[in-house]
Amino acid sequence: MSPHEFLHPSHWKPARGYANGIMAEGRLILTGGLIGWNADQQFESDDFAAQAAQTLRNIVEVLACAGAKPEHLVRLTWYVTDKREYLASLPTLGTAYREIIGRHYPAMALLQVAALVEDRAKVEIEATAVLPKEGP
Repeated sequence: MSPHEFLHPSHWKPARGYANGIMAEGRLILTGGLIGWNADQQFESDDFAAQAAQTLRNIVEVLACAGAKPEHLVRLTWYVTDKREYLASLPTLGTAYREIIGRHYPAMALLQVAALVEDRAKVEIEATAVLPKEGP
């Protein structure tokens, strides 16, 4: 069960793989734009899905610093250098997403950008999470 309330107008078609909106209360956690390199700031792959999976793992590690988990995510903003590469990787990416984040789908946006600061980066993701207040 999610610690947040998902917002979806009853007459809209179901959202698949994302939420249209989420209502949450608690401590706000914001990440910078994280990319698909490892803890040593080295890329292990130039494959889009592999970089996206590493980026999601990086998000989970940053959330853990605040005691948060993937289910506390309320928004992900994806910046990709090639939307066709993103779309072609969806089956692999979906599997990796569920393994790393689970079946929790926050509000999301995806934008194609001309380039990212790191030349080898194919994806950058900003995350917002809300850690619920403890106790009554």
